[in-house]
Amino acid sequence: MTTRRTLLGAAAASAATLAAPRLAQAAWPGDRAIEVIVPFPPGGGVDNMVRPIVHFVTPRLPGARFAIVNRPGAAGQLGFEALFNAAPDGYTLGALTNTAMHAIAVERTPRYRPEDFTYIANVVDDPGGFWVRADSPWRTLDDLKEAARRNPEGIGVGTAGIGSDDHMLQLSFEEAAGVRLLHIPYNGTAPVQRDVLGGSLPVGSFNMSEGVALLREGRVRCLAQGGPARWAPTGQVPTFKEQGYDVLGGSARGIGAPPGLPEEIRVKLETAFREALADPALIADAERTGLPLRPLVGKDYRDMMRADHAVLQGLWQRRPWRQ
Repeated sequence: MTTRRTLLGAAAASAATLAAPRLAQAAWPGDRAIEVIVPFPPGGGVDNMVRPIVHFVTPRLPGARFAIVNRPGAAGQLGFEALFNAAPDGYTLGALTNTAMHAIAVERTPRYRPEDFTYIANVVDDPGGFWVRADSPWRTLDDLKEAARRNPEGIGVGTAGIGSDDHMLQLSFEEAAGVRLLHIPYNGTAPVQRDVLGGSLPVGSFNMSEGVALLREGRVRCLAQGGPARWAPTGQVPTFKEQGYDVLGGSARGIGAPPGLPEEIRVKLETAFREALADPALIADAERTGLPLRPLVGKDYRDMMRADHAVLQGLWQRRPWRQ
């Protein structure tokens, strides 16, 4: 028999059930640690971006605790998939990169869709560069272009691998200059630098932050950098565009979340990251450690990433980098 007390009890239980998600959401971020997935090994460029920004964001999210988890594999694909398919509850964030993440999605069909991530904030945009040994006869991109015309596909360019941002920079230059170089993929940047310094590799394609120390030591020369403007610590190096080549390239690294992140949590995260990226202490730390900051938050970050994805889709149609 249904009584008034039974009905009231059922109504209260129903109300409690409906309120539970709201209470859980309201408790964010104090319930448990926020996991930040890094899709690459510790100590690399992405890992070195995540740790300082998390340090400066933490005090701007009262109650927040972060746990950084490295999930390398398949050139970042495993980590990107883990982030994309995580629950959109604010307790899983992850590092995103432009070229690696987009190149994977252009080449094949991973378990993520780049356009559907929740883009929180870009932190670093590390321009790519073309590097030669200090005693190389080439001093400008025109010098390299003329040499490549005389010796088609005979000038080796070392990169950190097929489909890397270093490789994309080479392909973009070839397209802009109307030449063909010989791509030599390596397992990382360190062996590229070793062979450039040793004289067995004519050109290395790697990021400006990776070469700035060698440049200061006078051991290498940088023919061009791939940013929209010169990065201040390498201000003596002209951009590709300054030399007449419509080329941009590098590695943008930021923080995202799974699709469907609740707006209240997204806004809190965007605010915290915007404040952290404007912190003079973070800016000074980035200058000291050689991190080329490019703060973009929310929509601005999403728009940049979508434009980059479109560029790589077009490049794949004209010049697929995997057979």
